[in-house]
Amino acid sequence: MAHVESPRKTIRPAARLLLGALALAATSSCASAQAATGRSARKAVPTARATGILPATATYWIYVGAESADRMYRVRFGPAGAVVEKTIGIGELAAEMEGPHGLQVSPDGKWLYMTTGHGTPDGKLWKYELGPDTLAGPAISLGKFPASLDLTPDGLYSFSANFNLHGEMVPSSISVVYTPTMTEVAQVETCTMPHGSRISPDGSMHYSGCMMDDQLVELDTRRFAVVRRFSLAKGKEGPVSTTAAAHTGHDMSTMVGAPAAAVAVPVQMDMSQGHGMTMSSTCSPTWAQPSADGTVVFVACNKADEIIEVNRATWSISRRMATGRGPYNLAVTADGKYLVATLKQAAGVEVFDLASGTSVGRIPTSTTVAHGVAVSPDSRYAFVSSEGVGAAPGKVDVYDIRARVKVATVDVGQQASGITFWKMEGK
Repeated sequence: MAHVESPRKTIRPAARLLLGALALAATSSCASAQAATGRSARKAVPTARATGILPATATYWIYVGAESADRMYRVRFGPAGAVVEKTIGIGELAAEMEGPHGLQVSPDGKWLYMTTGHGTPDGKLWKYELGPDTLAGPAISLGKFPASLDLTPDGLYSFSANFNLHGEMVPSSISVVYTPTMTEVAQVETCTMPHGSRISPDGSMHYSGCMMDDQLVELDTRRFAVVRRFSLAKGKEGPVSTTAAAHTGHDMSTMVGAPAAAVAVPVQMDMSQGHGMTMSSTCSPTWAQPSADGTVVFVACNKADEIIEVNRATWSISRRMATGRGPYNLAVTADGKYLVATLKQAAGVEVFDLASGTSVGRIPTSTTVAHGVAVSPDSRYAFVSSEGVGAAPGKVDVYDIRARVKVATVDVGQQASGITFWKMEGK
């Protein structure tokens, strides 16, 4: 969520306070988290050399964006370690901070799609040809601050969550783009501050979390319409009628299967104490990640320090997994065995064994404010971006998932954020 605004950009006061609170929580807890959580993790997880972990036998490539540097980086990792192979400048205006945020590679490995969060007033979607890493055409405008994005399995449509940090605290949308012609075909209103945009393995449904509404939203990718909602508010978990208002200030008493009196608006903003802000959200979901087989959706409750597993068939909670401080982004391994979560406030990464639902490793990142995570298709490695603070460089850490060991680190630009896997060669 963290980002840097140019002097010409305006963020609404409530959003500024929200970002400030999260940034303060992240930076103030980093030292203690690395001193406490980090120490315990280092004791529990030996180094690669100490355990005799085998070095990589294949070569892997990922792309990562740096919001405050207006650059993307192509990182190569292999038997010799990790290195920045290429730096790509992005944006249209040299004097403006445009902020690369969401990145995704097409299923055929030919194209890279990237959202820039800043704009006047809207952010944009860009398309690059991979390899030469050149623009395939002009960027197109989306909604306000498009953050995370994902692609349908056929690569024909992109879905971007318009996080909307500008103006009033109002419902925002998911932008749908037909990628061959780079044409926006729909903006589907979902909720306030949608984030963590991911599509089911079969391509039929898109999932996102509503940070200010404590909801998981399911969107039909063929009809471009919201079909189901799920309340993540503590004590009020369960399906929400799609006819119910989806944002602060509206009646949400039509939760399915629950008496009206038992349901309250999940988020309320109280500005009556001057600059103070009170949020009654209890989850604040930042990511929604379908499982490898598509049967469940994992939701990162950034505020509650837990991951909620929602069964797609029954549309009910099937499991809860306690996490370290501030789970932010999620990724599942292709073999379906592990879930990897970045811990934004704890400057760490946590690995869960999905057969048992238990945490099997919590490992520090190389710098503060952990952000994105991508996993290799062989389910062996997790690539994690961390933003850092101020002028400190961002980092990309590489973790052996099964051994729960950090095996490589490379510096990138400030505020490293969106990260995506490109390709691997060898075995």
